[in-house]
Amino acid sequence: MEIKELIDSIHYNNDESAFNELYKLLINNLNQFAWSFLDDREACEEIINDLFVNIWTGRHKLNKISNPKVYFYVAIKNACLNHIRSNTSKRNRDAQLAETYYFHLSVDPAQLLISKELEAGVINAVNSLPPRCKLIFKMVKEDELSCNEVADILGLSNKTVFAQLAIALKKLDEALGNK
Repeated sequence: MEIKELIDSIHYNNDESAFNELYKLLINNLNQFAWSFLDDREACEEIINDLFVNIWTGRHKLNKISNPKVYFYVAIKNACLNHIRSNTSKRNRDAQLAETYYFHLSVDPAQLLISKELEAGVINAVNSLPPRCKLIFKMVKEDELSCNEVADILGLSNKTVFAQLAIALKKLDEALGNK
């Protein structure tokens, strides 16, 4: 089932099985996204669980969400930033906010088939990207979000997202072209 269909079933039918399916469908991507902000497994789990509790308790209002996927990512981003603000001192907060857009590259089955040398090249190329480029690249390529959705989630203009993605792709192409 699509996210929108699950949301409708939860909203109109109080369907717990649809809620469980929605959770299973989104948990991995939302966890990776939260991890890119916090680097704290417990805090990530707590934030995601709070989001899903709020979804269930507010299910009578779910029909007001026009783009659920963007809604979930924005909710996680905001909760993570609130967590950073509330749990760190001013000095630590500045250091963590500087790293906010860092992400961890995860390996999927297709990448396992790539030779070790090429895989290392890809990882090094991605890790050498500027932080914002890395985050945008991850959201578009790994989380399969559109550039418009990424812009909405991060509060950036569409042009900025397109420009950052173009920079990321150009730098990756240059890094891998030299191998």
